[in-house]
Amino acid sequence: MRNQISSALVFIAVVLFQCTDILAQPAAAAPAPPGPTNITKILEKAGQFTTLIRLMRITQISDQINGQLNDTNNGITIFAPADSAFSSLKSGTLNSLTDQQKVQLIQFHIIPSFISATQFQTISNPVRTQAGDSSARFPLNVTTSGSQVNVSTGVDDATVANTIYTDNQLAVYQVDKVLLPLSLFGAPAPALAPAPTSGEDKKKKSAADTPTSGDDTPSSDASGLRVHGMAVCFGAAIFATVWL
Repeated sequence: MRNQISSALVFIAVVLFQCTDILAQPAAAAPAPPGPTNITKILEKAGQFTTLIRLMRITQISDQINGQLNDTNNGITIFAPADSAFSSLKSGTLNSLTDQQKVQLIQFHIIPSFISATQFQTISNPVRTQAGDSSARFPLNVTTSGSQVNVSTGVDDATVANTIYTDNQLAVYQVDKVLLPLSLFGAPAPALAPAPTSGEDKKKKSAADTPTSGDDTPSSDASGLRVHGMAVCFGAAIFATVWL
């Protein structure tokens, strides 16, 4: 009996010791909340977007995007051309743009709302971008053909290659071409041709160029007076001769 009691006490002591050891261990740390969204880090992680990142930084548009995503609930959709898309541009294209035009170029790739891949099927055109007016100066149209998404600017046509990032507030899609806005890269309007001359105008011009009779030819009245005067003088001369 005594041995049984001793064994039970030893078992209880061991259990209490283990419980004390478990309680003394620190609780597992809760997972850290996700950091603020950073568009440049997203593009850097994806790779091959060096030129776009540089343009976003020098125009300060990356800061604007990060502020909008982290300080508001407004969504954003970005069409991101890869470095190969910028390389296919005509040499000197980017250098020919003013600072304001570079801002408009990057803003033209940003839609101020979140658009999922499936929403492209029902999107309304023209799509408004952060560059401004969507109907005349910065038209952008998105169409789909099956699972393919096409983007047209009136200057060039691009295709969405893949989805880089999406989190229900920010969507970033890679496009195979730089989206060139019509207001910056569209062909200038041809000069207006001079209005054709009407038949009446031609008659007036012809009459104005023809010299009038008073300029070069004596009038009939002046000629008659000169003949009459000569006849009078001749008659007077004959009369004088006869008289004498």
